[in-house]
Amino acid sequence: MSSHTMELPRQIVVGEKNIDRFGEFLHSLTKPKKVSLITGIHVKKILKQKIEKSLEKNKIKFIWHISKDNQFSALKKVQMDVKKDHSNIIAGIGGGRSVDTAKMVAFNLDIPFVSVPTAASHDGIASPFVSVKSDKPHSIIATAPLGVFVDIDIIKKAPSRLLASGCGDLVANISAVKDWELGRDKNGEYYGRYSANLSIMSAEIVMEKSDQYSKKGLDVRVIVEALISAGVASCIAGSSRPCSGAEHLFSHALDRIAPGKGLHGEKCGLGTIMITKIQGKDWRKIAKTLKDIGAPTTAKQIGLKEEQIVEALMIAQELRPERYTILREVIMTEKRARSLARSTGII
Repeated sequence: MSSHTMELPRQIVVGEKNIDRFGEFLHSLTKPKKVSLITGIHVKKILKQKIEKSLEKNKIKFIWHISKDNQFSALKKVQMDVKKDHSNIIAGIGGGRSVDTAKMVAFNLDIPFVSVPTAASHDGIASPFVSVKSDKPHSIIATAPLGVFVDIDIIKKAPSRLLASGCGDLVANISAVKDWELGRDKNGEYYGRYSANLSIMSAEIVMEKSDQYSKKGLDVRVIVEALISAGVASCIAGSSRPCSGAEHLFSHALDRIAPGKGLHGEKCGLGTIMITKIQGKDWRKIAKTLKDIGAPTTAKQIGLKEEQIVEALMIAQELRPERYTILREVIMTEKRARSLARSTGII
């Protein structure tokens, strides 16, 4: 049996109104003398004072860097600037872009990094995978965070659409694990039962309470912890397999066909509805869950056209031919793609 590496976060802190303890968190991890802080303009404006005060209290020097987008050119610029800091640790503070930028820069410079999410829109919070815009249509592996620090109060203040998107990324685990099983059965691929079960559990926690969420609103802490668990599942698997299957290939196809339309988790949610139908799983339960939590269940809701959905289904598997998914088992003609999207209510 070939080996794989499990790189796991050393410490995960989830609290409420605890951002003023960020410096203490860093000190407990590595006792750093200096930290490079990578964030967005808006997040910096909101959290700057509290974070700086916390770092100063723990005698940690800091330098801020702004992540403007996740293009390779922008990432390279941040990386060059961070290298000049000679910091002991890097912190990604913000949404997916800032955390991913910090993750990639830390990997390239071989410096530890911590994840400080201010929104829970996808499972990259604790995973080693990065979504960077390039010729590659899928996530690339970088480094798992040494630590994850979450202030639930900050995430509660983010737009509710972001949290619903995070739930879409979670339900995608249902179809992703089924595809992973296919890879094991058809290609003899490594399959980790523990990480697969952890991934499924992360999805089921959201699904089993969707009725409650539709009436009382989303439970931020539960969803954040589920997203962290999903990220850890990928760390244990040594690949994105527990959380990324044909539904993610569909999302990546839409990124290419209709850039800027819909959030990552929203597109994965739509993909999961259709892919679970092909897999013979309960796709109606997936659709109901997404509807209950306020995530989109139709293409129109995120500004996508019928033809874009059809094309994305047809080209999805081509984007990553080495990854075995249910789309290798079917001939996805235009007629079949349109029928699938219509029968599930996506178009």
